[in-house]
Amino acid sequence: MLSKRLASTAAICLLLGAGTAACGDNKASDKAAAPTPTAAQLDTDKLSAQEIEKKAKDTLASATSLRISGKMTSDDGVMTIDMVMDSKGQCRGTMALPGMGSFEMISDGTAYFMKPDAQFWKTFGGSNPAVLAKLENRYLTGFQNDPKMKDMTDFCKLADASNQMLDDGSSTPSKGSAGTINGIKTFSLKEKDDQGEESTLHIATEGKFYPVRLEKTTGKDQGQINFTDFDKPVTVQAPPASSVIDYTKFQDTVKSA
Repeated sequence: MLSKRLASTAAICLLLGAGTAACGDNKASDKAAAPTPTAAQLDTDKLSAQEIEKKAKDTLASATSLRISGKMTSDDGVMTIDMVMDSKGQCRGTMALPGMGSFEMISDGTAYFMKPDAQFWKTFGGSNPAVLAKLENRYLTGFQNDPKMKDMTDFCKLADASNQMLDDGSSTPSKGSAGTINGIKTFSLKEKDDQGEESTLHIATEGKFYPVRLEKTTGKDQGQINFTDFDKPVTVQAPPASSVIDYTKFQDTVKSA
């Protein structure tokens, strides 16, 4: 239920062509989403766990925008994310990867801009001071056509991000209990993967049945991801040209260092 892609594939596959192994192609489902539930109250007594999960996924698929924020902890450290995105392909936010640094991502639905911090540049740009001086406080652009960057650009697209967040998996969810998260009444579903690691999905039970939180409390990768700001307008502003470096030029700069 809590997709490991969040803490692995989406993060590892953006390594700026630094010689990483090829990543899998995580495509969004080709199936059309079911109609958004319109009932004001989720009847958790009458519905099965699978039916409740389906309603949450269908409702998430109907969202026009959302914010994803939270953190995951693994043996390597802590990964954090705070991104807003919409169905037009617009997004903005930040992600930090353990031992690698952090970066800001912006997209207006056509062009993508990534601004790594100094640690990230040093990790993937090398330690040459002259190179680092050229890259500092600059945004990368033009990388969306690089297959190695596909997972990162897809993560800016609401439909693809939603599919990466909620893995269908092979296990069957079970009912949890009612609760309240961030002032929202919820009902939880629990699921174990083939390694016995448990994740929990909290779903709003009033209004639209959006997922409110995903959390993983057992196993190597633990943490929680919150879903908020559903259907709120997303505004983005591209950085000035003086602060942008082309992805191809970036690669040439690193190779020539």
